[in-house]
Amino acid sequence: MFGRRANTTPPSTPPPVPPAPVTPAAAPAAPAAKKNGEALLLSPSEASLSGPPAPQVDNELAVTKDKIYNLLMEQIDVGTSSRLPRDELKRQIIELIGEIVVEQKLLLSQSEQQTLANQIIDDMLGFGPLEPLLKDDLITDIMVNGPYQIYVERKGKLELSDVKFRDNAHVMTVATRIVTGVGRRVDESTPICDARLPDGSRVNVIAPPCAIRGTSISIRKFSQKKITLDTMIGTKSISAPLCKLLKICGAIRLNIIISGGTGSGKTTMLNAVSRMISHGERIVTIEDAAELQLQQPHVVPLETRNANLEGEGEITMRDLVKNALRMRPDRIILGEVRGGEAFDLLQAMNTGHDGSMGTLHANTPREALTRMENMIGMAGVNLPSKAVRTQIAGAVNLIVQISRMRDGVRRVTHVTEVVGMEGDVIITQDLFTFEFKGEDENGKLMGEFKSSGIRPHAIHQAAYFGLDQAMMEAMMSPPE
Repeated sequence: MFGRRANTTPPSTPPPVPPAPVTPAAAPAAPAAKKNGEALLLSPSEASLSGPPAPQVDNELAVTKDKIYNLLMEQIDVGTSSRLPRDELKRQIIELIGEIVVEQKLLLSQSEQQTLANQIIDDMLGFGPLEPLLKDDLITDIMVNGPYQIYVERKGKLELSDVKFRDNAHVMTVATRIVTGVGRRVDESTPICDARLPDGSRVNVIAPPCAIRGTSISIRKFSQKKITLDTMIGTKSISAPLCKLLKICGAIRLNIIISGGTGSGKTTMLNAVSRMISHGERIVTIEDAAELQLQQPHVVPLETRNANLEGEGEITMRDLVKNALRMRPDRIILGEVRGGEAFDLLQAMNTGHDGSMGTLHANTPREALTRMENMIGMAGVNLPSKAVRTQIAGAVNLIVQISRMRDGVRRVTHVTEVVGMEGDVIITQDLFTFEFKGEDENGKLMGEFKSSGIRPHAIHQAAYFGLDQAMMEAMMSPPE
C-alpha cells in the first residue's frame, strides 16, 4: 500500500507484537516542524509546549481512538501519505484502521472509524480540529485559547465549542501551517503574526512566551456568501432608504471612512459599498492581511510584509500607500487605518484620488475624527492642530458608523457627513441614525433608521453624477 511502511505487522500475527523501529527519514517530525512543504503530524505522546495540563480522559471511546491513532502513526509514512489525493488517502487510512480494530479486538463502529479517519486526514492535509468549524457557514469567528478551549461566534453570540486539540504542540503545528502558507513565520523569536487562509479569512496567531496559556489563534472567517447592501436590508443592518443613500455615496466618489469596534462588520460594509465603484476605474487595495474581495476587474491588491530575522525588509502600510500614489490609481482603499498611513491617505484624498475608502476603530463618528487626528501625529508630521483638522475636513466626506449590538446583529448606527470647519472645530451633520425602541419577545432589538431630513452637503457632487434627486428621495423617505 502506497504510503504504508513495509515492516508493519501482518494481520495473522498475534496483536501485541510491536512494529519494527521507524527509520529516522520516516519518523514524525518534532513539534511545529515543516519540511519540504509536507504537513507532519504530532502524536499525543510527544512532549507539548508549556501550557495547561491535559484534561483527564474518562471516555472509553476517546481512549480507544487515542490507542488507534498511536498504532496508525507507527504504520504509515506521513510524508509520503500527505502527497496522496484526499480520497485515496482516506480509503487507505480507513483500511488500516479496520485492520487495527480487528487485531486489537477494539470496539469501534464503522461510523466512528470514518470520523477518526477524517480527523487524521484533517491533521495531515488541513487545519486539524479547526476544519469542521471552518466549514460551518453559521460560524463567523473562531477563537483558540490554547489546546482545550475553543470559542466560536455563531449568529453574533459567543459559545464554547466541543472541539479540542491534543496538546499545545498540536496547536502550534496548525498555526505554523497557516502562516507558512502565506510566507510568514511564528515561533518563540517572532511570536505574533497576521496571516490569512486560502479563502481570505483573516488569522492572528500569538504564541508562547507572549501567550501564557498556550498558542492562541483568532480567525475572522470570510463569508462565502456575497453580502451586499441589499442583503443587509434583510438582516436589519440598514433600511431601504439608507441602502439607497449608501449606494449613491459610493457611486458619486465620496471619500468614506467606515468606523466601528472589533468584529462590528467594517470590512463587510467596505466590500458592500465598494460594489458601487465603476468597473472602468483602477483600484489599489492596501491591507496587512489581504481579505478585501472587490468585484471590479481592475483591482491591484497590495499586502504589507514583516521584517525578517535580521530585522530588515519590513514593508509598512505607509510604504505601500506612498507607492500606490505612483501606480495611477483612481481609488485607494485601505483595509484598516491604524497609524501614520492616515496622513498619506488624507494626502491622496486631497490630491485627486476622490472616492477612496478605509476603515478604523472608533465608537462614534466624532471619535473617528479624533483618532484620525491622533494617527496623523503618529506619522511624525509636525503640523498645528488646526492644520491637521482642516486637512481631515477637506478630505473626508462621510463616516459610516457600524456597531455589533447585544442581540448579535450588526447595525449602522450613524451616517455622518463632514461639512467643514468652524474655527478650530470640524463640523459634522448626521444624515441617518438608528434609534433604539425596545426589545421583542425573541430578544431582538427593535428600532428605526431615521433620516435627519436635511439637505446633504454632497448634493452638488450628486448632481454632477445626475443623482441629486435620488439622494433627496432617500433622505425624505419615512423611517423604517
